[in-house]
Amino acid sequence: MERHRPVMPEEVVELLSPERGGVIVDGTLGMGGHSELILRRSADVRVLGLDRDADSLDLATERLRSFADRFEGVRADYREIARICAARGLTQVDGILVDLGISSWQLDDPDRGFSFRAKERSAEGDAEPPLDMRMDRSTGPTAADLVNTLGERELADLIYQFGEEKAARRIARLIVAERSERPILTVERLAALVVRAVNQRGHWKIHPATRTFQALRIAVNRELEGLESFVAAAVDLLAPDGRLVVISFHSLEDRPIKQALRYQSGRCRCPAGLPRCECGARPRVRMLTRKALLPGEAEVAANPRARSAKLRACQKLETIPHTAHTAEQEER
Repeated sequence: MERHRPVMPEEVVELLSPERGGVIVDGTLGMGGHSELILRRSADVRVLGLDRDADSLDLATERLRSFADRFEGVRADYREIARICAARGLTQVDGILVDLGISSWQLDDPDRGFSFRAKERSAEGDAEPPLDMRMDRSTGPTAADLVNTLGERELADLIYQFGEEKAARRIARLIVAERSERPILTVERLAALVVRAVNQRGHWKIHPATRTFQALRIAVNRELEGLESFVAAAVDLLAPDGRLVVISFHSLEDRPIKQALRYQSGRCRCPAGLPRCECGARPRVRMLTRKALLPGEAEVAANPRARSAKLRACQKLETIPHTAHTAEQEER
């Protein structure tokens, strides 16, 4: 297996500044690429790695076994960070990283059904890749479950909302018609149906099923749930001067992350016209990235899947004011 390339590695390590020592939580351990760089940077830093995918956790733990005295891997969702740290007596940590992307090996694994581009066949001989898409394959509905049980309108809304697919209603209508004859259980059959609904001519730059597959993956893994509450919990957990780094890969993720970080930096979100702030905004962090950082041309050329990455980072303030800003003091 080709070793997974962590996205924007230099930027992540520089912003987290592991040479300060302490504990850094890698909330999306994946293949362990970022954690390895963090552990190599300083012998004074420890890493607590979380991942809800048991296979990823096993692979990363093997990769990081030379750092066993400074690394602990835990099977958990990054949104459980407060509970996981509390169980280990960690009331504060010095850095938190979350990379919201999917590992390349997950995308390329045909048995997971994340992508219709997977070239290998399923481990079950010549069987077509199943329509699964779960990061944690021990729980929750699969993409096939959603495709075969949701009503036409609900399915169309899901594809439109999470995939921003303009042809969502046509796609949902065809899926419902086809599944009435036999269930849609494989990646190839769903991709073919979307092509029929969207573009039957067979000429495209981006495969017509891309947005539909993104929508189903987001829904299956609840990828957009709790992003704002995670940012608040992460800031609570950071020690003074601690750093939070978040990498997202599409606007549906980046938008709530951006808004949550703005709020944590003291930006009021009350409606314009109020005489004073009522949302309780107060500066708890300072932004380390004025705008989202993007991967450079060289990285994108070497790792095309990094092309849509956006990195945002903040630093916990040492002293946090107890009073909120007035609405007039905020940029709107």
